[in-house]
Amino acid sequence: MSSSPTGALVLFSGGQDSSVCLAWALARHDRVETVGFDYGQRHAVELSQRGAVRAAMAKAFPEWAARLGDDHMLDIRSFGAIGETAMTTERAIEVAENGLPSTFVPGRNLVFLTYAAALADRRGLKSLVGGMCETDFSGYPDCRRDTLDALQAALGLGMGRDYPIETPLMWLTKAETWSLAKGLGGEALVELIVEHSHTCYLGDRKHRHAWGYGCGACPACELRAKGWDAWVADGRPEIAP
Repeated sequence: MSSSPTGALVLFSGGQDSSVCLAWALARHDRVETVGFDYGQRHAVELSQRGAVRAAMAKAFPEWAARLGDDHMLDIRSFGAIGETAMTTERAIEVAENGLPSTFVPGRNLVFLTYAAALADRRGLKSLVGGMCETDFSGYPDCRRDTLDALQAALGLGMGRDYPIETPLMWLTKAETWSLAKGLGGEALVELIVEHSHTCYLGDRKHRHAWGYGCGACPACELRAKGWDAWVADGRPEIAP
């Protein structure tokens, strides 16, 4: 397979952030593939929503459909079992003794991006795209740009070529993430993300809110709802991509 000049591999969980990142990549790159990771997460329903988001995006935006390539699912449940966190076991979602949320899976983004770089190499893709964010995040140290810069350097050294890690949401609030979605695809993309993406840590898709499906009480739902409410209160603005 010949290398694409601007091809990208999107770390795609099926959540709000990665769905916006997928749209962002499709607006910029001539070929885009996606990769998901099954690490034994309690909210595994997000994995089933990945196909729904991709299909809806291809249907709603034909110009993006032509650029949307293969999807890949990697089974790394053995890694998820190591951490024994609230994301992978029936534990309370709370702040742990080390000051980090019990939902923090140690090394998750480092592992995801290392696997993604190896896959991108085989698929002839140039860039990696992830939804990591320092502005409105849950206290995860592997979401910081400094962490990703260090990993980017290590991947380049260890694999013999550069792997740019693109993080379009890094400095955006959750409200601004909704603004970016509107800037990328208008209200159609906003509604698509509301209806099809999944963020709730408890995997609840029975309760529909203005911002999407979820329990409404876990940290992921609270952050998503807070961002939605702030965006709506500000008049639902858009950020030019």
